[in-house]
Amino acid sequence: MSEIPAEKTQTNLTTPEITTESSISGVENVKNSLGNVLNSWKLKAGLAVAVLLGVLLFAFYWQHMIAVAGMKSWADRSGARAIECMVRDTNNDEYVSCSALLDQQIVPLECSSSLFNIGCRVNYGTATPNLKQLGPRAAAGF
Repeated sequence: MSEIPAEKTQTNLTTPEITTESSISGVENVKNSLGNVLNSWKLKAGLAVAVLLGVLLFAFYWQHMIAVAGMKSWADRSGARAIECMVRDTNNDEYVSCSALLDQQIVPLECSSSLFNIGCRVNYGTATPNLKQLGPRAAAGF
């Protein structure tokens, strides 16, 4: 067997040299495009609308957040399980209607929506008393 000498070929593949000028121009391009985006009135208007919407949502749910904090505090101290609060104060008395579960009974609460008065009070309202617990005389009307 005869051996064929391997042909020596030169490849003319050259790798482009990265110069500092081209890398600087790339960074400048990114800065310019980012600067154009940040200077856009559409971006500024969109951010302003997003911030305004966030502030409005926070203001809307403020009473609910304070009432939930009061309800959880009341439930922890009383051994009850907090259920839920309404979103807003519907009768403008600075209390939000909430409820908790205590001894397998739902307890209606009114929790303050003021940051300076965090807490709850039991709202008996117009609920009829439990006649079984009051005794036989209360059931007879005496």
